[in-house]
Order: sequence, then structure tokens, then C-alpha cells
Amino acid sequence: MGSTPDTYRDSRKSRHHKKESSHRRDEKKKNKKKSRHRRRSSSEDSRSSYASSDSDRQSKEEKRKSKIEAEKEKIKAEKAKEKELLKALETPEEKRARRLAKKEAKERKGREKMGWDKEYMGYTNTDNPFGDGKLLNTFVWHKKLEKQGLTDLPDAQKKKLIKQKQESNKIELEKVKQQRLERERERQQRDEEMELMQREKEADHFKAWEDQEDKFHLEQAKLRSRIRIQDGRAKPIDLLANYASSAQEGAEDMSGVEMHEPYTYLNGLTMSDLEDLLEDIKVYMELEQGKNAEFWKDMTVITEDELQTLKKIACEEEGTSARDSRREGINSAVSNDVATLFRSKTHSQLLALKQKITEKLASGGSSVDIGYWESLLSQLKAFLARARLRDRHQALLKDKLYRLKLEQMGENMPETSAAASNTQEDESKDDEEEEEESKQVILTEGDLELKCMEEFDEGNYSPTLLSLRDLPPDVVLLDPEEDGMTIEGKRKLLTKTGDAGTGQEDAFIRRAKEGMDTQEEASFAVEANLSHQVFLWADKYRPRKPRFFNRVHTGFEWNKYNQTHYDFDNPPPKVVQGYKFNIFYPDLIEKHVPPTYTITPDGDTDFAVLKFSAGPPYQDIAFKIVNREWEYSHKHGFRCQFLNSIFQLWFHFKRYRYRR
Repeated sequence: MGSTPDTYRDSRKSRHHKKESSHRRDEKKKNKKKSRHRRRSSSEDSRSSYASSDSDRQSKEEKRKSKIEAEKEKIKAEKAKEKELLKALETPEEKRARRLAKKEAKERKGREKMGWDKEYMGYTNTDNPFGDGKLLNTFVWHKKLEKQGLTDLPDAQKKKLIKQKQESNKIELEKVKQQRLERERERQQRDEEMELMQREKEADHFKAWEDQEDKFHLEQAKLRSRIRIQDGRAKPIDLLANYASSAQEGAEDMSGVEMHEPYTYLNGLTMSDLEDLLEDIKVYMELEQGKNAEFWKDMTVITEDELQTLKKIACEEEGTSARDSRREGINSAVSNDVATLFRSKTHSQLLALKQKITEKLASGGSSVDIGYWESLLSQLKAFLARARLRDRHQALLKDKLYRLKLEQMGENMPETSAAASNTQEDESKDDEEEEEESKQVILTEGDLELKCMEEFDEGNYSPTLLSLRDLPPDVVLLDPEEDGMTIEGKRKLLTKTGDAGTGQEDAFIRRAKEGMDTQEEASFAVEANLSHQVFLWADKYRPRKPRFFNRVHTGFEWNKYNQTHYDFDNPPPKVVQGYKFNIFYPDLIEKHVPPTYTITPDGDTDFAVLKFSAGPPYQDIAFKIVNREWEYSHKHGFRCQFLNSIFQLWFHFKRYRYRR
């Protein structure tokens, strides 16, 4: 049975589709095989590339080097061509100049090798200051060569020998140069050592000079203190310094140790006085360099405590006491009780109390009032300092009493040696004296009072009657009626104004102070003793000494020496620069005759005696002053006048200025 066209067409299509699908499967298999082969070849290539990278790098480096060398050769060849071209085109003069320059460069290189200095490098045979036409030629010592038998040598051999000699000389010169440098180095080391030793000597000398200068300043300060004490114008620091020097171990003079403790000198001082005293104590501590350090520290603590007390009193007057009491931690009502408690304890008890307070502060705790105990501890330091000074003062008083007893025993030694033969009588006398002393000790205050009343009733307290001849010449006699009237007037004046002064002397002093500089001046009352004075008017008027108000002017002399060794922070010692005398003669009989003055040397060239003389009823009065030349110019403050019953003599000393 035959097929139809439609079935034929369908069978043909199915065959075609089968062929295409089989072809696609074959293509996929081929692609897979190719990808596997490609992956395998890429891994092999990577392995081979790692192995060949080093060889490629080396080959590249060699190529680069060869390229650089080729470029250098090319540049060199170009330069040679240019040089040949320049040589071909140059003129004969240029050629000759080029050859001469080349020759000079060669010779210069040879001279540098031979060790020529730079200043000789530019010399030529034609241009040199020596006029040598063969300066650049090699020197040949023909006589020496002839003596050595080397004249037959060729010139090249001779030049070689000369160069060898030059090389040996150069080596020798280098050795000499090194030796010279070594000597200079050693000399420099010796100079440095000598300089160091000189500095050490200068430092020692300067230290000794500083010690000597501090000692000098200390001696000057002590001398000024002694002068102020003798003149009756002593400051607290003067009394304290005198006490400290007397209280040193081995001190022979114990006159500065008195009955009262040294801190009693602070009584009655103001705040400014206490501040000045603190500064003076610092100066003494620095000058004494550790001597009496404990004494000055205790005095510093006591002075600061006194200053704090005065400041507290000033604050109370201003009305700020409540705030300050809260700041201190102690109520003002309790402060007095605390001070009384501390004052009644000894030094050992105060130390024990201080230990307890420190332990209490160290323990801490919420119940401990830190402010109160710290304030108590600060107050305790001042009382400890007072207790130390009190104990030391008691020991010094015992030492002074022991010395006085030794002196008395030394004076009574002859009497005791003469009385040693009669010991029984001495013993009986001693027994009687002991009995009398025991009786005196047994007497009470009531018995002493009764004894004094009995002596008063007997008339033993009545003043003795004296005659006019027995009285010294400077005693002023008063009339009882006039004295009574004067006393009555002073009483009335006291009840009205509160001041019993008559005002005459105050008026004199106020008038005398006019024109004075109180800061640079101090009181002056060093009188000189005059021989017995006899006056013709002594039978008519009672002689008496006049009153006076004198000042001494002191200051610094800034001469060349003081400008070199001192400055304003550390000034030189003050020197006397002048005086101002104000002598009062209110009762002078002959007021039209002014008083006079005379100057006489005192035997010593440094001092003189200035004597003032007036008429009746005043005696002559004299003062010891520095003996220097006066400046009589009124522009420099000279004054000599008698006005309003006051004789004024003001003068300054001349200042000498040395000029070259």
C-alpha cells in the first residue's frame, strides 16, 4: 500500500529532528573535552611561567645595561667627533692655547700631588713673584748627584728618584704634622686642667671671702646693737642678739642674760615692730650660719604667734571675730582657757600633749573635729618654744650664779687661807650664821610687815638733812610753795585735758623737729665728760645742765668699693653723715648773747668733742662726735642760729669724690 505525501513529510521531519539532536550532543561532548584540555594547559603554563620569570628578569637587566653602555659609547663617540671637528676648525693660536692649558692642568695636578699650597698654585715660569723662569721645572741637585756618583743616570731615572724623595719627605711631613697636633692636644688638655684647678682655687677663695664678708657684716651688726644699747635706744633685735651671744657655750661675758626670759622683750610691740623683728631675725640667722639656730627658730615662732594675736585683736575691733573664730576652729570663749592650760604645763608635759594630739589626728574618724585639733596644735608650737626658752634661761641663770659665786670665792681666798688656822671659831661662826639664816627664813610676810612698821616708827625711813655743799652741782632746788602750786596746776590740767604736761618742752621739741627727716635720723645722746666747772656766777645762780634734742643722720656711701661689693638688696653698713643739735635755753639770763660751740680733738683721730657754752644759769655741755670735715654751705643743710631760746647747730660732713 503506498504512502501518502503527508506521512512521508512527517517521517522526513522526524528524521531531521533526530539528526539535529544527535549533532548537538556531539558538540557538547567536544566542548567539554576542549575546556578540560584548556584548564590542563593553563595550569601547566602557570607552572612554566613561575620557572621562567627569573630568567626573563635577568635577561631584561642585561639588555638594559647593554643599552646604557651603548648610549654611553654613542655619547663618547659624539664627543670625540665634536672634539675632532673643533680641532680641525681651530686656528693655530687656539691650538697653542689649548695645549698650554692642558699642560698647565697637568702640572697643577702634579703640584697638588707634591703638596704645594694653594697660594702657589697659580704661579707660572713667567708669572711668579720670585722671578724664577724655571719655577715649574723639576729641581735637580746636580752637585749632590755628582757626589753620589749618579750623574750618568738618565733624566727619567733622576726624576723618579726625586719623586721618591718627595714622597718620603711628604710622609715625614705628615708624621711631623701629626706629632704637632698631638702636642697641641696635650697642651690643650694641660691648659684645661690648669683652668679647672684655677677655678677650684678661685671658688675656694670666693667661699672664704664670702665667709669673711658674712663675719664682717655680723660683727658690724653686733657693734651697731651694742652702740644702740649703750645710747639707750636699743631695738628688740639688739637685746635678743646680745642675749644670744651671751648664751653661747664658752661665752665669758654673760651680761646679756638678765632675770627675765628673752621673749619678754616682745611685750608692748606693735604689728609693724613685730614684722620688722621677723626680718631682722632672718638676717641674723643668715649671718650666723647655723649658730644659735634653735634660739632664733623659737623666737620666730613666738614672734609669729604674737603677731597673729595682734591681728586677731584688730579683727575683733573691726567686728570680724566670729568669722575668724569659725575659721580657726576654736571659739574665742575657749581660746583663753586653752592658753591658760598650756601656760601652766612644763616642756615635757607639752611634748606629751603634742604626741596625743598628733595621734588623735592620725587616727581620724567622723567624731574627730580636725579644725579644732589642728588649731590647737598650731597654738601648742608657740607654747613649746616658750617652754624651751624658759628652761634654757633657767639653766643660764644657774650658770651665771655659779660664776658669780666662783668670782666671790676667788676674791675671798686670802681671807679663807688666813682663817684656816682657827677652824673651831669658823665652825662656830658658820653655825651662828646658819641659825640666823634659818630665823630669817622662818619669818613670814606678817612678821616682815611688822618689822618694817617698827623701823618706820623709829625714823629710819626719814630722809637725812643735807647742806648745800653736799649737793652735786646738777641738782635743781625747788621751793616748796612753788612746787605745790605747780603740782596743783598739773592736777587741774590733768582733770581737764587728760595730760599733765606743761607743754613748754613739747613746744620746744616740736619747733626743733621742723625740717628734720625722721626716717634717716636717730636720737643722739652720747655726752662727753667735762672737768669740774667753776663759774663766777655760781653764788648767785644755781648751775644746771640744759635740755637738748639731738639727732644723728646716717646713710650709705656709694663709693666705688661699695658699688662693686654691695647693691640695694644687700646694702653696705650705714655711716654717720651729719648731726643736728638742738639745745634749749629757756631761762637764759642774757638772751642777747648767743651760745657758742667749740671743737676739740678727743685724743683719737676718729672722734672729737663738741662743747656748747652759754651764760648763767646753764652749765657747759659736750658731746662726742665723729671727727670729719664739715660742710658749711646752707645748700647742704648747715644751720647755726639761736632763735626762740633754742640754739640749733645742724651740719653734714663733706663727701669726697675721687676722679681720675
